[in-house]
Amino acid sequence: MGRKKARENAFKCVFALGFENEYNLDNLLSSLSDGQDILEDEKEYIVNTFMGTYNNLKEIDEIILSNLKGWTIDRISKVDLAVLRLAIYEIKYDKNVPYKVSVNEAVEIAKAYGDDKSQSFVNGLLAKVEKNV
Repeated sequence: MGRKKARENAFKCVFALGFENEYNLDNLLSSLSDGQDILEDEKEYIVNTFMGTYNNLKEIDEIILSNLKGWTIDRISKVDLAVLRLAIYEIKYDKNVPYKVSVNEAVEIAKAYGDDKSQSFVNGLLAKVEKNV
């Protein structure tokens, strides 16, 4: 699978938070595998990243809000919000992932799953976050 695919799967788990108040991590992980074997280190990354994002969601959302001008969290598309939450978790809490890698991967995920404006929105907001984190 690789780290890039594992990050994409972590994004999907974070994205699911936008639709459910509660989650079942085992169900999320099994729905991601799609017949692929998830290696133990990839599963560990997905679980740690998801749980880290989930456990720090309030602070992560405050970081997002403090970098928005004239917007609310509710105005951000669910895809963009999940991408931002994941990237900000990595930037602020996961010291094993360099800032530029987090941003580049977030932009790639936004490009793949978001709309035409997602890529530039995510990139611009994360550039602001870098200055304040």
